[in-house]
Amino acid sequence: MIHRTFQLLLVGCLVTGTLWAANDPFVGKWKVNPAKSKLNDEMKVEAAGANKYILTFAPGAVDTVVADGSDQPALQGTTLSVTAKGPDNWVVIRKMKGRTLLTGYWTLSADGKTLNDDYTEFAPDGKKTNIPYVYERTAGSSGFTGTWDSDSEKVKPGIELQIEPYEGDGLSFDSRGADMVEKIKFNGNDYPAVDPDASPGSASSGRRVNERSVDITEKLKGEITGTRRIELSRDLKTLTMSLHLVGQNRPQSILVFDRD
Repeated sequence: MIHRTFQLLLVGCLVTGTLWAANDPFVGKWKVNPAKSKLNDEMKVEAAGANKYILTFAPGAVDTVVADGSDQPALQGTTLSVTAKGPDNWVVIRKMKGRTLLTGYWTLSADGKTLNDDYTEFAPDGKKTNIPYVYERTAGSSGFTGTWDSDSEKVKPGIELQIEPYEGDGLSFDSRGADMVEKIKFNGNDYPAVDPDASPGSASSGRRVNERSVDITEKLKGEITGTRRIELSRDLKTLTMSLHLVGQNRPQSILVFDRD
């Protein structure tokens, strides 16, 4: 009798999990709505001694460099150089094995409240992408040292998000454009990154807040780097994904998707 009861309970759990997966409102194909989406870039510049600075571009993305114009060891095998053309004018260049990856021409406004970055990325095939960032000071009082936020970059159209069931009540997320390729069960456990481009040691865990909202915690080598809140509208036709990075005041991105 006890054995039969256990079997019935097991079957009931399996059926419930299957029904949940089949009826999960998150499942489907989604397309970004650029007009309703927003990107924010935050960076910090801290003094670390005579003509030496700590540049923080994101959690874990920290470089310490002397502003003397020389190429110095930096993140992920790159080199970084900062050339101070004057108190209100810097040139920032990142390279990989001698090849220029990006350049940034930083200029401060006369009142020191705005930082303009004429930013250019260089692809391996030589293609250039230029984005003129405008940052507003949110901390600090003078010079380049301080915290800077910009919403100059716009969300590109064409970003898609595919969500599928994963092992019962879990979900699989696939969106290269949104930097989210993950498979998660919502039990609080860490799941190693499945994205081949993810940094070694990347993992994520998740929990269901309610039937229309989930939270995903992103980690790198056991340290939390950020959280994603994914929410559905009441009519289940719109999905909003907000990414908050640790140590930053504003969401790095708020992507709004329409059901395809």
